Amino acid sequence: MGKYQNEFRRSLDDPEGFWGDAAKALRWRKPWQRVLDRADPAHPRWFEGGELNTCENALDRHVDEGRGAHTALIWDSAVASQGLRLTYAGLLEQTARFAGALQRLGVVKGDRVIIYMPMVPEAVVAMLACARLGAVHSVVFGGFAAHELATRIDHAKPKLIVCASCGL
Repeated sequence: MGKYQNEFRRSLDDPEGFWGDAAKALRWRKPWQRVLDRADPAHPRWFEGGELNTCENALDRHVDEGRGAHTALIWDSAVASQGLRLTYAGLLEQTARFAGALQRLGVVKGDRVIIYMPMVPEAVVAMLACARLGAVHSVVFGGFAAHELATRIDHAKPKLIVCASCGL
């Protein structure tokens, strides 16, 4: 049996051990007490007590571990005949700056933010900035008609909507 098959089998036979080992590769703000709590079979709880930040795991840890100059994001627009490469350090700087702007606008952990932007690097920055603050982001497809967009906004009840004036 190959490595993949062995790992797959372990994930089924020993999910706590498998996912506990996998989780060690992440940066945790607060460690978990237990990998899997099955006390309520209808609602199992994973990594109870643990706390992590998606943005820190996506960016900060790579910069801190010496990969700041490595490419983190490649954007290529065939329509605009443009492209861009952002390093982990560059993306972290833009994300931290935008998170600060969101914070100055009153966005805090648990708030909802709608992102209504074209597929541009700034949309990724907005998503990561929300994650950095602990805000929940919802990306809304730019092709929605006004009524459908309004329905999603009304449903989400966001504190803020991040949008672009145009995009290719």
